[in-house]
Amino acid sequence: MELILMVIGASIFGILGTLHLLLTCFSNQFEAYDPSVTSAMKNTSPKLTRETTLWDAWVGFNVSHSLGAMLLAAFYIPLAIWHAEVIRGSFWFSALPVLVGLSYLYLAKKYWFKTPFIGILISTLCFIGAFVLVIQR
Repeated sequence: MELILMVIGASIFGILGTLHLLLTCFSNQFEAYDPSVTSAMKNTSPKLTRETTLWDAWVGFNVSHSLGAMLLAAFYIPLAIWHAEVIRGSFWFSALPVLVGLSYLYLAKKYWFKTPFIGILISTLCFIGAFVLVIQR
């Protein structure tokens, strides 16, 4: 049962990450409602460096954020399916998705909106359930 929960939790992360990547790269969903804000972001650099614009940094942060969620799924789905003994035999590999899930859950609650929060909550509950089942063995 713990492996099913692990795959479900990781799959949710993978789906959310993939959707986020697609929306970032192939839609205007991350542009501001006020076009002057998007324009300002495209024409302004952060104080840190003039080598990029706030817009390019914004897109890059969103893409890297997507890749992080997708990487969690790409790692834990095959691990749970083909190498279950690694998760069952390691406190670290059973606890890591819980830590990642709780971190993303905090970010979703503080900075994002309802849809990712609900998806990440369900995923994190799956990870917690899997962890509890693993440590009870």
